[in-house]
Amino acid sequence: MRAMSALLATMDWFPLLLSLKVAAVATLLATIVGIALGWIFARKSFPGSGVLEAVCMLPLVLPPTVIGYAILVAAGRRSPLGSWLRAHLDYTIIFSWHGAVVASSIVALPLVLKSASAAFTGVDRSLEAAASTLRQSPLSVFLRVTLPLAWPGILAGTLLAFARAMGEFGASLMVAGSIPQQTQTLSMAIYDAVQAGQDDLALLLVAITSVLSITVLVLSNRFFSLR
Repeated sequence: MRAMSALLATMDWFPLLLSLKVAAVATLLATIVGIALGWIFARKSFPGSGVLEAVCMLPLVLPPTVIGYAILVAAGRRSPLGSWLRAHLDYTIIFSWHGAVVASSIVALPLVLKSASAAFTGVDRSLEAAASTLRQSPLSVFLRVTLPLAWPGILAGTLLAFARAMGEFGASLMVAGSIPQQTQTLSMAIYDAVQAGQDDLALLLVAITSVLSITVLVLSNRFFSLR
């Protein structure tokens, strides 16, 4: 017990704080894009929609290293986008926490998208039609009727996305690296602790991660039950 207290007193809390920040920003981005795409796939039918949805769901099945490599190809320093950002803004997402945000948002997006699509599909269209007869604009109907009815399912998916972003490792490691006090998230700190033979620290970090994940999953299950 004393050893654990001493470890807590000397532990570097930066990886936990960075993980929370990265997961929060990544979840926000994934939620915005996921709600938009979820509504499109639930309400609009167009040629190639199935293929496009499958492409958006790819991060669920592809190895994280593939996602990381794709980000490097698309936004790395040698890519057209990366070169332009470097030349004009002196900015790069490589080896920065912004890179971890990009990687985490991509792997978390399918969870929000699928939940949002299912939630929008389950909304009673007659309620939307009734709101339209009251001279409500399509945007007003969406904000006042559709979104509130679909929100429990969307929020459940958002919580799952947050948990996924918190645990992201492979893609973030390739894009952002594991630089102490800069890009080292909780999952990377666990890996580094194991590699350094610091089993007590690794166990403590695993316990913290597990508690956070269980909390998020319990909340997600509650919101799924409200649908």
